[in-house]
Amino acid sequence: MEIKNTQEMNTVVIRLTTPVEKLPDVMGSSYQKIMEYLGPKGIYPSGPPFAVYHNMDMSALDVEIGFPVGSPVEGSGDVKPGKLTACKAAVGMHIGPYSEIEKAYNNLSAFVKEQGLEMNDAYCYEFYLNDPSETPPEELKTEIYFPLKQS
Repeated sequence: MEIKNTQEMNTVVIRLTTPVEKLPDVMGSSYQKIMEYLGPKGIYPSGPPFAVYHNMDMSALDVEIGFPVGSPVEGSGDVKPGKLTACKAAVGMHIGPYSEIEKAYNNLSAFVKEQGLEMNDAYCYEFYLNDPSETPPEELKTEIYFPLKQS
């Protein structure tokens, strides 16, 4: 776990509300829809897929699902341009099944408190560093970001 200063990132996203049990299917279809939008335009993601969580209501997660891109995109329909703003963030890595990610969240929360810092409760986000369709669940890598309140 560490504290990082992140850079602003242009993104292309689909924002929606979903119960947590439907998240894997919703993510898969959202990533596919975004790629179908980007492909014909010759635009490629500039980094791994991510999700921004605007709440932690497991029955109605408010989530942005998307990819970073090198420059702003126009968007169409559900596919919208977005940004990950530059911030100071606590960053941790979870290796293993997504269903076991809560422990990494708890450890990162404890790390933030130990550092005497406070999380920006408005959102957190995850980057998915390998493909769950090609990677065994115990080897999945998820980078978790907790943006911090500026003092």
